[in-house]
Amino acid sequence: MAEITASLVKDLREITGAGMMDCKKALAETDGDIDKAVEVLREKGLAKAAKKANRIAAEGVCATCISADGKVASIVEVNSETDFVAKNEKFVGFVNAVAAQAATTKASDIDAFLAEPWSLDTAKTVNEELASQIAVIGENLKIRRFEKIESADGFVESYIHQGGSKAILVEMAASERNDAARECAKNVAMQVCAMSPKYVSKDEIGADFIENEKAILLEQIKNDPKDSQKPQNVIEGMIKGRLNKELAEICLNDQVYVKAEDGKQTVGQYVAQVAKANNMTLSIKRFVRFETGEGLEKKSENFAEEVAKQMGM
Repeated sequence: MAEITASLVKDLREITGAGMMDCKKALAETDGDIDKAVEVLREKGLAKAAKKANRIAAEGVCATCISADGKVASIVEVNSETDFVAKNEKFVGFVNAVAAQAATTKASDIDAFLAEPWSLDTAKTVNEELASQIAVIGENLKIRRFEKIESADGFVESYIHQGGSKAILVEMAASERNDAARECAKNVAMQVCAMSPKYVSKDEIGADFIENEKAILLEQIKNDPKDSQKPQNVIEGMIKGRLNKELAEICLNDQVYVKAEDGKQTVGQYVAQVAKANNMTLSIKRFVRFETGEGLEKKSENFAEEVAKQMGM
């Protein structure tokens, strides 16, 4: 068998644009024959996919998958180039399959996830199936991220917003998983979707964050001619009040519950109310919130310019 050198892998990668490991596998499969390796990559859709790899994929869908007993759940974001493809039935089916795969994965990062066997066809890797989908759909697609939750002392619920523009998982610590508990968890997930908290409670916030926020608030007061002249004890009280208000906005338990009839009940109080009414223990353990395209650069297109370009105008 021919030696598969780093130089050979590099050459094939430059020709096809395929991933390094995919190039290495193709060369091993063809005994180092670079021309045959190109064909292998083309047949698998990897070479064609590479031509689309520089396109921005910032649209797409977020999806979740939860086991029947609510103990295991996954959440994924899969990106496409256009919103049109994001609504395509085939693409959505693929995203749901990726979510199902994520619910069974042992991978701890996206690279390991892409390298594992595709559950619906173990002759392929997840990355090879992704490349096949790119070849069929005709856009650059990207499995951007995933997370898996395994609940030992409760259950997980999800909420999907507007066909997958946002997806949320909420893990509850609970003594039972009845209808009331599940409805409560679903409402909490909707809260996370709407209000984008960063933490469940203040206990999760590091001391460094608190000190940094205090320093910022102090500088704001110093820069205000009126507030800066106030006594030190008053300034300290102002900092404490403003900090508590800020923390209440980013901590889920302390946020005002969006469905509260009095406009005052916090999420933590709502969960405690449900627990008491149903004689059970119930609390929010953690949450995961994915928003499609969050933090990604989105391609700006001018349709008239594109038509003119195609027609050579």
